Amino acid sequence: MSFSDIIKKSVLEGFAAADMSATYISAVMLETFLIALYIFFVYRFFTRSTFYNRNYAVSMSVISLVTAGIILAMQSNLVISLGMVGALSIVRFRTAIKEPMDLLFLFWSIGIGIVTGAGLFKLAVIMSIFITIGIVAFNMIPAISSPELLVLKVENPETQQSAMEIVKKYTTAHKVDSKSSTKGSITMVIEIKTKEGSKLVDEITGVTGVISATLMKHEGEVKF
Repeated sequence: MSFSDIIKKSVLEGFAAADMSATYISAVMLETFLIALYIFFVYRFFTRSTFYNRNYAVSMSVISLVTAGIILAMQSNLVISLGMVGALSIVRFRTAIKEPMDLLFLFWSIGIGIVTGAGLFKLAVIMSIFITIGIVAFNMIPAISSPELLVLKVENPETQQSAMEIVKKYTTAHKVDSKSSTKGSITMVIEIKTKEGSKLVDEITGVTGVISATLMKHEGEVKF
């Protein structure tokens, strides 16, 4: 018997052993459904989106069942498994996921479908427990408050100097991110850290020669 014959025999025997009964399939789908339901409620509790998207939550959870079914089909038949590889390789999803947490839950759901479809039920439960612990733990870490942006428009350098003295008075730290000058006005974007933003804006606005003062909050990096 040649080496290729041995490989063919082992592959065929492996798929022959993967014949599944309706009871086994039902058990796999039930296990997947219970964990998907758990993911659904965890997502509902931890999502940070402004508006809770129920359709996304339902679709994300049901993906576990679909994935588990695909894995079961790939295990049961060699022809189907090869066909699935070809079919899934040409699938393109064009829906943009803007929230990173949504992407995490989507991968969690797909991962659970793959694991339970392979029959690794204990791994699916333990993985879900540790993922939940990770989400809770990282959410308990206090976030560092982002600096605020002060957009200042003044008439001349003398007014700019007076406004900057007020900025130093009310802030613990400040940095000029950008400055532009035109005839009759100077515009500055200043990154500041302060707990008295309202007082800062009111006092700067009262300075003669200040055209406008706008305080904005931001998260992450700012590009100009």
